[in-house]
Amino acid sequence: MHVLKVENLSAAYRKNTVLHDVSFSVKKGSLTGIVGPNGAGKSTLIKVLLDLHPKLTGNVSFFESPLKTVKTRIGYVPQRGSVDWDFPTDALDVVMMGMYGQIGWLKWPNKKHKEKALNALDKVGMADYAHRQISELSGGQQQRVFLARALIQEADLYFMDEPLAGVDAATERAIMTILRELKNEGKTVLVVHHDLQTVENYFDQVLFLNRTVVAHGEVHNTFTTENIEKAYGGTVRWLKEGIGLVHSPI
Repeated sequence: MHVLKVENLSAAYRKNTVLHDVSFSVKKGSLTGIVGPNGAGKSTLIKVLLDLHPKLTGNVSFFESPLKTVKTRIGYVPQRGSVDWDFPTDALDVVMMGMYGQIGWLKWPNKKHKEKALNALDKVGMADYAHRQISELSGGQQQRVFLARALIQEADLYFMDEPLAGVDAATERAIMTILRELKNEGKTVLVVHHDLQTVENYFDQVLFLNRTVVAHGEVHNTFTTENIEKAYGGTVRWLKEGIGLVHSPI
């Protein structure tokens, strides 16, 4: 069964098409990196899939069902830059927001809910910051809190938009350890990612996107110089060096 299936998806901002004829499918238990140049539509793709931005054409199914019937099985970590970090709340409350589906709207979380949220914060190394205002946290700490909020949903499919952008090395390692654990538990994770040098080490699947799908498949077959050049065009020159890829302007 496909956890996610996308067929002929298109979307636009105002009159500018940002996604065109996007088609791909994702199987259970995979860890997929979504890569492409700036402006390729990576973040827009996630928003359209989750009905956070309207689509022009196409069909999307999750677990062979429409989104509205399986929302509780899907977790989402947005870009850190899209969040109002000045909102007056602490890390524990942010995590408990991920349990609204379990708690119910207009109801107060109980002791069990708070313990569950604390456990999620502990898993990402943030238990000691539970009552710290989110505006007082560093970028990496804020990202860990939002990861905890997603984990507490106990979803089967996770979308993460640039979770490694602007974080320190320790946070990057911690996040990737958690994502691998999710994969090993049979969860499915799609990650918008910006660093091509780590794709081979971090993911088992890669999706090259530049307004449409350039290539998609297992990393060892798909993460090639040819596909990188197709996706990124002539803006960069890619050289294979050891286990990674380095680039320099043409």
